[in-house]
Amino acid sequence: MDLAHPSGRCPRSRPLPVLVAALCGLLMALLPGAQAHASPSAAAHPAAVNGASAANSATVYYYTPTRAWSAYYLHWAPSGGGWTAVPGTRMASACTDWVKLTVDLGTATTWQATFNNGNGVWDNNNGANYQLGTGAITVKDGIVAHSDPCGSTPPPAGNAATVWYSTAAVGWATVNLHWAPAGGSWTTVPGVGMEPACTGWVKKTVDLGTATTWQATFNNGNGVWDNNNGANYQLRQGNSRVDNHTVTADATDPCAAAEPDTTAPTTPTGLSASATGTSVVLTWNAATDDVGVTGYRLTRTGGSHGTSVSTTSSTVRSESGLEAHTAYCWTVSALDAAGNLSPASTSECATTGDAPPPAASGAPLGGDPRRDPIYFVLTARFYDGDTSNDRGGSQHVKSGNAANGDPMFRGDFKGLIEKLDYIKALGFSAVWITPVVLNRSDYDYHGYHGWDFYRVDPRLESAGASYQDLIDAAHAKGMKIYQDVVYNHSSRWGAKGLFVPKVYGVRDSQWSWYYDQPNADFAYDGLTVEPVSGKSYYNGDLWSTAEPSGNTCLNWGKPTGQYSAEGYTLYNCQWPSPTNKLFPAALYHQCWLGNWEGEDSRSCWIHEDLADFNTENATVQQYLIGAYDKYIDMGVDGFRVDTAVHVPRITWNRRFLPAIQDEATRRFGPDKAKDFFVFGEVAAFVNDKWNHGSVNHSAQFYTWKERKEYTPDDVQAALDQYTYEENLGPAGQPTSDNAFLDGNSYHTPDHSRFSGMNIIDMRMHNNFTSASNAFGNGKDSDDATNDATYNVVYVDSHDYGPNKSSTRFAGGTDAWAENMSLMWTFRGVPTLYYGSETEFQAGKQIDCGPTCPLATTGRAYYGDKVAGEVTASDFSQVAGASGAVATTLQQPLVKHVQRLNQIRRAIPALQMGQYSTEGVSGDMAFKRRYTDTATGVDSYALVSVGNGATFTGILDGTYKEAVTGRSVTVTDGTLDVPASGKGNLRVYVLDQGGVNAAPGKIGTDGPYLK
Repeated sequence: MDLAHPSGRCPRSRPLPVLVAALCGLLMALLPGAQAHASPSAAAHPAAVNGASAANSATVYYYTPTRAWSAYYLHWAPSGGGWTAVPGTRMASACTDWVKLTVDLGTATTWQATFNNGNGVWDNNNGANYQLGTGAITVKDGIVAHSDPCGSTPPPAGNAATVWYSTAAVGWATVNLHWAPAGGSWTTVPGVGMEPACTGWVKKTVDLGTATTWQATFNNGNGVWDNNNGANYQLRQGNSRVDNHTVTADATDPCAAAEPDTTAPTTPTGLSASATGTSVVLTWNAATDDVGVTGYRLTRTGGSHGTSVSTTSSTVRSESGLEAHTAYCWTVSALDAAGNLSPASTSECATTGDAPPPAASGAPLGGDPRRDPIYFVLTARFYDGDTSNDRGGSQHVKSGNAANGDPMFRGDFKGLIEKLDYIKALGFSAVWITPVVLNRSDYDYHGYHGWDFYRVDPRLESAGASYQDLIDAAHAKGMKIYQDVVYNHSSRWGAKGLFVPKVYGVRDSQWSWYYDQPNADFAYDGLTVEPVSGKSYYNGDLWSTAEPSGNTCLNWGKPTGQYSAEGYTLYNCQWPSPTNKLFPAALYHQCWLGNWEGEDSRSCWIHEDLADFNTENATVQQYLIGAYDKYIDMGVDGFRVDTAVHVPRITWNRRFLPAIQDEATRRFGPDKAKDFFVFGEVAAFVNDKWNHGSVNHSAQFYTWKERKEYTPDDVQAALDQYTYEENLGPAGQPTSDNAFLDGNSYHTPDHSRFSGMNIIDMRMHNNFTSASNAFGNGKDSDDATNDATYNVVYVDSHDYGPNKSSTRFAGGTDAWAENMSLMWTFRGVPTLYYGSETEFQAGKQIDCGPTCPLATTGRAYYGDKVAGEVTASDFSQVAGASGAVATTLQQPLVKHVQRLNQIRRAIPALQMGQYSTEGVSGDMAFKRRYTDTATGVDSYALVSVGNGATFTGILDGTYKEAVTGRSVTVTDGTLDVPASGKGNLRVYVLDQGGVNAAPGKIGTDGPYLK
């Protein structure tokens, strides 16, 4: 691709914690995704660590047939140095199809490069520039390798070994083999380039001399390594295959031709089409095949362009940009790898509307997040679209779930896609989903026990209904996806790709039921049943009877003198703990949390099964940043940050929050990055403004940047920042008027000191024993929050109800209606936990782990309530519904929230306005205003929730009330509002004409709004 000349700036990839942040060159050594694997340690292979020399050099070879330029120039810059003058230095002929140039890097060991023809045509690696190292390097069609394409490779003189390496798990474009024969020396870092073998595989043949065994590691040539978690790969002569940490000896060629496949897949069934505006979401059931279905062919008819044929690997398809008010029909056929095509399905048709097209696939929707009310779902408990990925885990029987036919992993992305219209019909335009990464623990359906942060949990995905498909389907309906993310901890045990310890385990008469037989050919994915043990929950790779090399846990395997609940002998090092030295201190913290408002809350484990990351360590930071960049790139619209208070604010401000912004900006531009919504859980269940006087444990504290410089060392900086701010205390904290009107005037908010993290309004949540209580407590903290209009406000959640109750809110329908009326009109983003619109599981214990069935808790399966068909014609609008969901949509709180969403969506002041209670008498009464000079929007509203109120000193003019349609003219700055009743409210909007005309009555009367 011919691209424009690079700017000469250091291109952003991913921020790396360094002693001097301005060392742009070190950043250039890391490509996006580079933190997916830790680099091999010197102990694993001593040759892997090289110091910088006084004069490093590199010879780069560039492949010419693709470009066919008449001349080739290299424009480059060493890390930390300046770019050459445009167009750079002309490259010389090397051999057939190649040109080359040797450059002097000085003391640098990395550099970046672009290529051009000297006349304005550039190859800059799609805007990322090429990130290169030392030695011989080839750049061929965007692929970087470390070899000399003009040299000759003699046949092996001694014993030969060929290794095939699967690139599917790592996703590298370049793979280098760094190896050593038994008794011999390692190759020079980064090793030798491997050759393409077939799709998903590279290979290399090496000469072992007289050796019969050898060890190997793999890397991408830019600092990202796969060294088998520090053990290196132990190989022998002949053919070997390495696939996702699994070694197969005496392997067959994975690229060898197979027997011809002549059997076509089955015909897909269940095709459905749902139109929203000029986009259509299609879903169907997965087909089957004797070898495997690789994709689907969609045939579309209708519209002025006639028949259109497209292919996809998914069972969900979003088609946008269609013609308005046009009937389209689709059929779908299944494909296999051999090209066999199934018969076409029955036809399914849909007619488009007149809404504008949605955002492009894989890109966030953008727009001010305060416009979008949030519906929060536990994906695994919402709706089961595909029963084949249901899993009960090791606690299925013990928990009582088996007796109920209710596996913990039940809902999935396919089910959520199918019920997006239900959520849209409620009026919500953002969906907060629980974490999507591959989890690992005995009871991990909720998503907060992440193990492989780089992989989506297969128990949430279906045959083709991927996470990307969910994001795209939501966007096609104008709905955002907020992903729950965890930076504080991993689960059983450690984190794949970072560090996973071996624990002591013996398959004796007591423990054989628990410890699966190790199987080197099987890798845990949470979904696949391990074939030897036949169990769905696999832990055979986590334990070892023999003491592992380098073990630091004392008294390995010796009985502790204690016994399990079953009466079984417990052994030292049998279970991970921060104090038994199974985890390296560099990567994981080494203590138990003792004081929830103490310094140890950010530097110790909060639970026995949650291995606490040392987030001040650069390797940990790189691992997490690399993982979450993947999901930013998929187009999610924001992150809900779990356990945010257990990571130091300075680490958020210095590392993680800038990384989120940098990646969103790099991928989608500054406007979309600005709208990427980050809101953190800083749990504080108190009624005072500052959590027991501790600023470091108060939610509003996390909305601010640091106020002084700290040492570049992140570990020490976290301690220093904690002590400094704790000693300063509440009296010295910054304040803000960003949420408040200046009299009746809106003013431009000052976000110059904003950290980048908004917050869940824990104080309002804790005080929603009544709406009035929540209102009084909530506004009390707003001057200490950078901008409280961005606070995420909810009554209850998957963790707690108000007043730290362990049960879902059970205050009654009237109280729920009143709470909602306040949340949808007061500052902040209203958020509803799934099912609250029907008072689902009211009063039930929210979480009891595996000690009781999920069906009896606040995390019960919701699918029975939304079974059937529903189509939303717009937000809060139902075009049609049948089955149980039709009944659900008639519930009083459903009608209430539908109309509240209509009202809020029509009045900008209720979405983004600042507020004031000045001159306002009456409980839960306030005025709000939002002004945008760029668009000419000026929205001014007076709100009274339930009770009567008097507004004085307000703007004169004609006001139209949004619930009743009543019109009143104010001439003396005073308006009296009679009480409307519990759950009801009044919203008087100043009619200013034109774009600022008051909407009048919005929606139809319901059980509360009337």
